[in-house]
Amino acid sequence: DLNGADLDGVNLSDAKLSGANLARANLSAANLSSAQLRVANLSRTNFHAANLKGAILTKADLCEANLSQADLSNADLSQADLTGAKLNMANLSNADLSQACLRQAYLWAANLNVAQLRGADLRRASLRGAYLEGADWHLAILTGATMPDGTLH
Repeated sequence: DLNGADLDGVNLSDAKLSGANLARANLSAANLSSAQLRVANLSRTNFHAANLKGAILTKADLCEANLSQADLSNADLSQADLTGAKLNMANLSNADLSQACLRQAYLWAANLNVAQLRGADLRRASLRGAYLEGADWHLAILTGATMPDGTLH
């Protein structure tokens, strides 16, 4: 149990942390590239500027997590709960967010180029300034979302 732990800048690349409790932990600038975090409790965790490139976060609880400026390129976030998460300026290029819950998430200026968002729930999410080239939105729920140009969906 690493609930609330201060792991600022730690190297956990390739770590096997599926099911771990890292809620409210500080993983700012940490290296979690290719880490396995399936079904992990990561709610309210600080991942500011962390490297999560290629990480497996399937069904992880990332509610209200701070992922601003984090590198989540090629990460698997399918069916993850990112309700209220801060993903401002995060790199989510080529990430799998299929069936993820991103309700009320902040994705200002986030890179979602070629991301998979099939069936994702983005109700009332803010995508202002986000990059969406080649993203797959099939069956995504965008009710009340703020689109990149500032318009309300």
